[in-house]
Amino acid sequence: MNWLYVFLGGGIGASLRYALSLAIGKSNSGFPLSTFIVNVAGCLVIGLIAGLSEKNNWSEVYKLFLMVGILGGFTTFSSFGLEFYQLMKNNQTMTALLYIGLSNFVGLGLCAIGYNWIK
Repeated sequence: MNWLYVFLGGGIGASLRYALSLAIGKSNSGFPLSTFIVNVAGCLVIGLIAGLSEKNNWSEVYKLFLMVGILGGFTTFSSFGLEFYQLMKNNQTMTALLYIGLSNFVGLGLCAIGYNWIK
């Protein structure tokens, strides 16, 4: 049943992301404004949801639907932000910095490799 909640939430999140990108439109400067707004909004919302779920002891179903489903479909950058924050909160500074560095450099490098591999 958990898969269904993630599936439904993912569809909602992806639809919200698409609607927001249409509403914001393209930036004349070339800056990916809609992606930036989606990412930072997702970080705020996942922080709020994580805090509320911890404070109010929400069931796993709500967290799966909201955080993995809706926010996962909206932006996975929010999960990245929350995981970094939790590592820092737990005094795992080196792990947090390694996570950020590897995610960015390896991820961006693999994106370039994948793109150029096809060309």
